[in-house]
Amino acid sequence: MKFDRILSEIDGFGKFQIKLVLIQILSRVCLPCHFLLNNFMAAVPSHHCNLTALDDGGIFGNLTQEQKLAVGVPAEHNGTLSSCEMFSKPQYQHLSGLNSSEDAATVQCQNGWVYDNSTYKSTLATEWDLVCSRKWMNKATATAFLIGVMCGAPLFGYFSDRYGRRPLLLVSYLSTLAFAVLSAFSPLYMIFVTMRFFTGMSLAGISIISITLNVEWFGIESRTFSGIITSLDWSLGSLLLVGISYNVNHWRMLIVAATSPLILSLLTWRWLPESARWLLANGKEDAAHQYLMQCAEMNNRTKYMNTITQQELLEYAHGETGDKKHTIVDLFKTPKIRNISICLGIVWSGVAFTYYGISLNITGFGLNPYLTQVIFASMEIPMKIIVYFFLKKFGRRPGEAASLLLTGLFLFINIFVAKDRWAFRTIVGVLGKSMSEASFTIIFLYTTELFPTVVRENGLGYTSFLARLAMSISPLIMLLEDTWHLLPAVIYCTVAVVAGLVACLLPETLNAQLPDSIDDIEKTRRQSTRNKEVE
Repeated sequence: MKFDRILSEIDGFGKFQIKLVLIQILSRVCLPCHFLLNNFMAAVPSHHCNLTALDDGGIFGNLTQEQKLAVGVPAEHNGTLSSCEMFSKPQYQHLSGLNSSEDAATVQCQNGWVYDNSTYKSTLATEWDLVCSRKWMNKATATAFLIGVMCGAPLFGYFSDRYGRRPLLLVSYLSTLAFAVLSAFSPLYMIFVTMRFFTGMSLAGISIISITLNVEWFGIESRTFSGIITSLDWSLGSLLLVGISYNVNHWRMLIVAATSPLILSLLTWRWLPESARWLLANGKEDAAHQYLMQCAEMNNRTKYMNTITQQELLEYAHGETGDKKHTIVDLFKTPKIRNISICLGIVWSGVAFTYYGISLNITGFGLNPYLTQVIFASMEIPMKIIVYFFLKKFGRRPGEAASLLLTGLFLFINIFVAKDRWAFRTIVGVLGKSMSEASFTIIFLYTTELFPTVVRENGLGYTSFLARLAMSISPLIMLLEDTWHLLPAVIYCTVAVVAGLVACLLPETLNAQLPDSIDDIEKTRRQSTRNKEVE
């Protein structure tokens, strides 16, 4: 007896599944709020050196602010004022239009910086002066968060395969709330970075467990819809983040506001079901039967469940999966699942690396960051509708490969577009971002379909670990623009293309039953080998 047949009989897409999706929206909208939070929390407003060191009690003190900047701050090649340097002495000759001086020596800012607070009242950069020689510390806050996600993914993957999806979601909710609030009130930079690390680790649970729980409750015909509708939570969360950040422009309160939906998630957790597929795979047929009955009752399909006995479920559980406890090592023990694991690891790394390379550089298109984020998020919704129909028609493998290759193409085009052509750069950037988001949408669904139930969360944890490793490096790549301004774009483009080519090596899963055991994966391989021998 296959679980997919049971699910089909009790309706794999009914009121029960809709309730499951709606409950999890509350927690999943928090994901983009935190993953993209650095776009606003760590924004660097326009700034220049504090010029109080030049005030000698004479002429300088009587100058207007514009005149002080003219005699105290050197200009860059593009005509803008330097953000990190000042003249060692006031250059009063600049007031008369002369731009040369016998003594025009410049020094690093002596007494800190003056920031433009018209857009942001307070950010990490203004709080701890994370600019100029310390700008890497600003980028490091995003890296610390992503490293936390990287570490949390395999941990939550392992424990949710061992102890269940539902209890580990609760752990994720509670720990995310606690660490997010602690980070918002951190008095020191190092404490803040540490708390962001643990916030990322906790959020990893929501990221990988929620989508698995959804997919495991949907039938074969509805799994594509499940993957797409779940991914729309990210788009909604991205729009929510813009609204919150526009109205809350102090970084500490911004963190609290972005985390607040998790309070509702805690209140509704009691109505979340455990995965009956996981319960059966782990020999808990009594609990599985109970949840299956709940599903049948809510979907008005109790007649079929009344014919399924506890003994039949028991035979299914032990006949299909046995009592063995699986670990991440099982992803590499046998040939086919090893090939899948290696290829998925490369693809996930490429998807995450390029996605966050674009998402965390929204100021590079010449528009207001709020407007850019709204455009990015708004474009994702129609794009995901297109992805849904593409996946239903052509499958996961061509969808993943095409979206990554197109991401690389749009990144390549933008390399040759001048920065002053902001409209064209934004259009190409939005298209690249949309394709990148499409690749992320597909890979989550694709991965849950490729890995069997007994190691599904281990598989998601492993691939998420590699993805978050790539993500943690991605923000730092932007620092290479000081070496060659096109180098970051070239790297992001190359990674996207390589990942797209590797995606072509994965097997197709369109309209296939979800595998429950590792042997289900290897049986397919052995059957394919026999067919080739016959030919």
